[in-house]
Amino acid sequence: MKVLPFTILVPDDKSVIVEMIEQPYFYPHFHRHDEWQVTWIQQGEGTLLAGNDLHAFHSGDIFVIGAKLPHLFKSNPEYFLPNSNIDIKACSLYFNPAGLMAPLFNLPEMKLSSAFLSKMRHGFTVPASMRDELSSKMLKVNAANGSDILHHFLEFVAQLNGISEKATSLCSNLYSPDFSESEGMRLSKIINYITQNYNHQISLEDVADAACMTRQGFCRYFKKHTGHTFVSFLNEVRINDACKSLVLGESSESISIVAFKVGFNSITNFNRVFKHIIGQTPRDYVDQYRQISGRHYATA
Repeated sequence: MKVLPFTILVPDDKSVIVEMIEQPYFYPHFHRHDEWQVTWIQQGEGTLLAGNDLHAFHSGDIFVIGAKLPHLFKSNPEYFLPNSNIDIKACSLYFNPAGLMAPLFNLPEMKLSSAFLSKMRHGFTVPASMRDELSSKMLKVNAANGSDILHHFLEFVAQLNGISEKATSLCSNLYSPDFSESEGMRLSKIINYITQNYNHQISLEDVADAACMTRQGFCRYFKKHTGHTFVSFLNEVRINDACKSLVLGESSESISIVAFKVGFNSITNFNRVFKHIIGQTPRDYVDQYRQISGRHYATA
């Protein structure tokens, strides 16, 4: 994985840019930049690491990522397989309230928007009920030219304000994104190792060796920079994948098969960890999804 700092190439004639991508998998490096980023997942599945928190993502999801917040959209392992015939599609909008757009956001009329962004400074997930309107406004910004770009952008920002209390923060406001480039490179290497090997039996010794650290040194370092222990982080990665396999696969998979597939060697331990993270048992999770979607899944 590469170094954290990342420069968004903003054209001389634009202060807001929209990027449309279609490629085998998402940019695979943990990085940060000065701009706010709003990403609409049009197609693809995986795990978003934002600061020290994990969020499973699926087609249709929209995430607002705060300026300077380290983040990584980690595509699921199947996107990296040789001869994979699946792709990801996404639309991302970038803007910098503290850069070229500072005069705009300092206007009295933008006080509400500036206060909202300050409150949600690390970013947030967009509720499902507001995704259609927000994605529509992103496409209008992308299609616009000249001053029309700012017109549609202001409509977009107003839509963000409307999210208000419905917004769920990407990570705790206590999280600090300020750490050195070398620390970022080391953390990137650790996260990459875990996300590539989580469905195997990996131990604390394995990941500490991969980071060229002692077990004690690794535990202190990882807890400091992610807010997680190695085990809690590994479990969240595994359970995020398990949720997808249980309800979003092309064919139903039993709970026991999914448990072993994502790296657990005990169905009892899988059920316990799943309930701790998701708040309900795997069987209840599947049943709830089945009731909502009308689809049928094996649960044994």
